[in-house]
Amino acid sequence: MAAAGTLLVTGASGGIGRAVAARFLDAGWNVALLARRAEALQALAEGRPGALALPCDVTREAEVEAAFAAALERFGRLDVLFNNAGIFPPSGPIDELELADWQRAVDVNLTGMFLAARAAFRIMRRQSPRGGRIINNGSISAHAPRPGSVGYTATKHAVTGLTRTLALDGRPFDIACGQIDIGNALTDMAEKMTRGVPQADGSVRVEPVMDVAAVVDAVETMARMPAGANVLFLTVMATGMPFVGRG
Repeated sequence: MAAAGTLLVTGASGGIGRAVAARFLDAGWNVALLARRAEALQALAEGRPGALALPCDVTREAEVEAAFAAALERFGRLDVLFNNAGIFPPSGPIDELELADWQRAVDVNLTGMFLAARAAFRIMRRQSPRGGRIINNGSISAHAPRPGSVGYTATKHAVTGLTRTLALDGRPFDIACGQIDIGNALTDMAEKMTRGVPQADGSVRVEPVMDVAAVVDAVETMARMPAGANVLFLTVMATGMPFVGRG
C-alpha cells in the first residue's frame, strides 16, 4: 500500500519531534528522522518500515545536505518538513550570556532551520508533482519573551521572519510555509514549568502545561491541509499559562 506521504522531522530523537514522527509513522507516512542522537533515532525506527533514521547535526551544512539526499533517494519525494530542532540556551540578563551560548542558539535555532528549509525547498521546487509544505517550530517566545531569554527569544523572532519569507518565496513553486508557536507542552524541556519558573514580576511560579499530543494534533492539521490552503501561524498553548498578558 502506498504511503500517505513523506515527512522529514528535525529534532526527531525526543520531545515534540519524536511525538510527531511517531504519530505520522502510525498513520502510514514515510518519515525521515533527523537528530544527533543516533541510538534514539534507531529505537524509534525499529520495526517501522516507513522510518529512516538519519543521524545529523542541523548546524552542519554537509550533514544536512547528505541527510536530505538520503531521504530523497529512499522515498522519492518530500511532502512535508517539520523544521523542529531547537535549544534553550542558559537564562539570564544579556550581560551574563556568554558569546558561545548565544552563538550556539543562533546556530541551532536559526541557521539549522535555514539549512533544513533550504534543502527542503530545493527538493520541493524540483520534484514532480511540484510543491510541498514547510512547518517551522517557532514558540510563543516568537511573540513575547520570558525573563532572561534573549538568546532563545531573538532566534525565535527570527524564525518568524524566515516563515514569512518562505511563505512568499514558495508561492511560485507551490510550496507552503507555516509556523506553529507552542507554549508549555510537557516535554523534558518544559518539565521545569511544573516546579516553578521566573515571571516578569520577579516571582517564581508553577505554570500549567499541556499534553504533547495536543501539539501533535495541531502539526497534523497543518500538514494535512489541501495544497491550496495554508495555516500561516498557529498558536497552541496550555490554557492557563501566562502568555496573554505576559509582562
